[in-house]
Amino acid sequence: MAKGSQLKQLKTALHSAGLTQQPQGGKKRKRAAPTERDKEKKATKLKDIQQKLNPFDVKVTKLKHDVGGRRIIGTTGRPAQSKQAGIEQRKKTLLKEFEERDRSGGIVDRRFGENDPTMSIEERMLERFTRERQRASKGTAFNLEDEDELTHYGQSLSKLDDFDNVGLGLDDEDEDDGLLDRRTVEKSHFGGFGDEGEEDGEDEDEDEDEPARKKSKAEVMAEVIAKSKQHKMLRQTQQEEDENLRHELDNELDSIRSLLFAAPPVPGPSTENEAPAPPPAVPLPGDQDKEYDQYVRELALDRRAKPKDRTKTEEELALEEKEALEKAERRRRRRMNGEESESEDERKGKRKQTRPRGGDDLDDDFVEEEGGGWVGLGVGLAEDATVRSEDDEESEEEGDESGAEGSDDSDGDESDEEGEDGSVAEEFESASEEPGEESGEEGEEETLVKSSRKRPTKPSVPAKELPYTFPCPETHEEFLEIVEDIDDSDVPTVLKRIRTLYHPSLAEENKFKLQGLNDILIDHILYVTSPPTPRFTLLTSLVPHLAALTKSYPIQSAESFVEKLSLMHKNLKRGLSKGALDPEAKTWPGLQELSLLRLIGQIWPTSDMNHHVVSPARLLMGAYLGLGRVRSLQDIASGLFLCSLFLHYEKMSKRFVPEAVNVLVNSTLHLAPHPYTDVAALPGNFPAQDFRTALTLPLGISAKKAKKLSANKPDLTNCLCGKSLGEQTKVDLLGLTWELLGRFADLYKGLDGFIELFTPIQETLAAVKDNSLPPDLSTRLQSLRDSLGRLLKFATQSRRPLRLQAHKPIPIPTYIPKFEQTSSNYLRNRDPDHERNEAAKLRAQIKQERKGAIRELRKDARFLAAEQQKKQKQKDRAYNDRMKRVFGSIESERAEEKAMEREKMKDKRRAGRK
Repeated sequence: MAKGSQLKQLKTALHSAGLTQQPQGGKKRKRAAPTERDKEKKATKLKDIQQKLNPFDVKVTKLKHDVGGRRIIGTTGRPAQSKQAGIEQRKKTLLKEFEERDRSGGIVDRRFGENDPTMSIEERMLERFTRERQRASKGTAFNLEDEDELTHYGQSLSKLDDFDNVGLGLDDEDEDDGLLDRRTVEKSHFGGFGDEGEEDGEDEDEDEDEPARKKSKAEVMAEVIAKSKQHKMLRQTQQEEDENLRHELDNELDSIRSLLFAAPPVPGPSTENEAPAPPPAVPLPGDQDKEYDQYVRELALDRRAKPKDRTKTEEELALEEKEALEKAERRRRRRMNGEESESEDERKGKRKQTRPRGGDDLDDDFVEEEGGGWVGLGVGLAEDATVRSEDDEESEEEGDESGAEGSDDSDGDESDEEGEDGSVAEEFESASEEPGEESGEEGEEETLVKSSRKRPTKPSVPAKELPYTFPCPETHEEFLEIVEDIDDSDVPTVLKRIRTLYHPSLAEENKFKLQGLNDILIDHILYVTSPPTPRFTLLTSLVPHLAALTKSYPIQSAESFVEKLSLMHKNLKRGLSKGALDPEAKTWPGLQELSLLRLIGQIWPTSDMNHHVVSPARLLMGAYLGLGRVRSLQDIASGLFLCSLFLHYEKMSKRFVPEAVNVLVNSTLHLAPHPYTDVAALPGNFPAQDFRTALTLPLGISAKKAKKLSANKPDLTNCLCGKSLGEQTKVDLLGLTWELLGRFADLYKGLDGFIELFTPIQETLAAVKDNSLPPDLSTRLQSLRDSLGRLLKFATQSRRPLRLQAHKPIPIPTYIPKFEQTSSNYLRNRDPDHERNEAAKLRAQIKQERKGAIRELRKDARFLAAEQQKKQKQKDRAYNDRMKRVFGSIESERAEEKAMEREKMKDKRRAGRK
């Protein structure tokens, strides 16, 4: 191939192939016409030149080991031609199937009786012949050339006049009035065309010999009108008769249908004295129809839905609640000052007002009650905004607060003590559902509550009207000043109103004020749970507010909780440094600490692997249980409550807490009577540092005194405050210990080391003396033994011993020669086993066919996508063209309109100048 451009290479190739020779002119002999063979040779040469000039149209597969003289099929290919051939083939097959995918073809045989197997051939032929004759008779009904069968009332069309006896009757809905009279027809409708005198003076009686004269158009129309009136009267009469007959049939049908719904005959009485029982009342169908009609009328007359106000945003609702509180406060102050600015009629009218219906109100919970209000952040605002008398205010205020407390209990009462540890919490929390915390030691210890204000001891004053607006406190001391003269039941209402007045959407600084309120709530919760008289009811009502603020500001709330936990950890380290056995050392949590730990379990998720608040709390609880030494019943009560908290924390994740199990075992050894005298005799390897010490020996239950007692749930406040701790407290704590042991056994029954963990516990419980315990406690102990034995039995049955790792069995030596794998395809694909070799070939063939099928399916999908895209482009192009034409016509019309307007304006200006 010559070098240079494509054109130069083409000319050179054509010249070398002899295809560029010009025909010689002059006197030489003309050459013969080219034959078919010459044309084929020329076409072959041109094809070769085309292929040489386009090397990309040929794909050559280079062989790895080329052997001379061997011809391999498939080394060269033409992808462009094969692709075009595939496209043409798909246009013939796949495209047609795609276009006809929703069509149903075929011939449906609709001949009479063809698909009826019950009819014989003679019956089918006879029926077909009958129908054929019927169609033929219908077809000849309008044959105008047949003189025998006339269509217009048996008369020929040539003998009929233009308006004689033709069906120009009026419709049934037309009335007599409004028709045209004869004079109007003659004058206005070109009627007559003759002199009036002549028409009036014409003699109507003609001689018989003379032919009948032709009627005028006025006479024809008069006859038509008369006939139409006559036919209309006949139709009305017939319609009335049909209507009367229909009413009679309806009345008779009701009497007939009553027989169908009659009750079945009742058998006669069994004895002569007994009277036959009356038949049961069966509703008649007429009554059912009347009832149904009544329901339909009620639905038809039902009040239609009316458009409501739109759904308000959170900011608008908060602003409305704030304005309602401020308005109610202004009215309260006006009433306190004796300023009455509203009449009694306005008060009565406003007293009946209820909250307005919003845009999303479905009218399904709208109850008009005088003392009702919505439950939520602004509880009681609807009532507060109305003017009420003193008695009404007090009663409604009490109703609001009770409703608020109910809602708080429902919101804040997470059912964490139900299920696994429900009875545990009920046994240990007698005063309320929320435990408390105890502050640090006096003097050296740092207190969790930053307020130094003491609890007021003055007697309660009579309840007075609660204000509606409060300042947002910045410290706990300010909050105590706000709630100083307010009952505990009204504190949640105060918090609601503070949160309403300082909603974050109302002002930018409100967010920081509410974050400070979160810290104040934590301090106040610790304040109200401090001994000697913790207020658990108030704690329960404060938890929902703290949870809501924590959800709104989680980072700031987490920092506050972590700060309290750090302070508790410092107090623990200070107590341990003083001495773990020192009675004055603070090594176990009190009411305040336990309250905070329980609060963390309610507000924050406890099942996370690592949490910024729960993980430090879990570590602190483990430090309390692992490092604290038992010195009194208060320490045992505090440890048991920590175990119940661990049970609540780990009920989802089921993490193993060895400190909790160890404390429960030691509590059993300290309280229950048993034969063990030293640590060496105890079963298992549980650490028992305080076993049989001078401080723990008095903690054992006395057999003589315990016989007369019964196990109840322990009193948390009494246990932690050290008030009258006797044998009853010991029995209650021992019952709680065994209850917690059963809960932990059920929690850890899926552990691999369950047998090694609870077998020593079962032996310890078996050594407890039943005869020295109260009867109900002995029953509980026997139940715990049975449950532990059952769980240990199931764990032993499900355990499988360790076995050596399974190895592949050593095969029997064979003498089949081993073929080494070489690079030769023949040796690589040749297996001495004939069946295995054939199976391998089939697998390779299946794999190859699967690849080919996948490749073809992908090509089909691309082809269909391209065709659909082409059709969509055509539709878009047609739509755009149509829209251009429409817009062009509109623009041209608008241009003409503007031109006309300009001409009009010019005419007006000319007229004005003139």
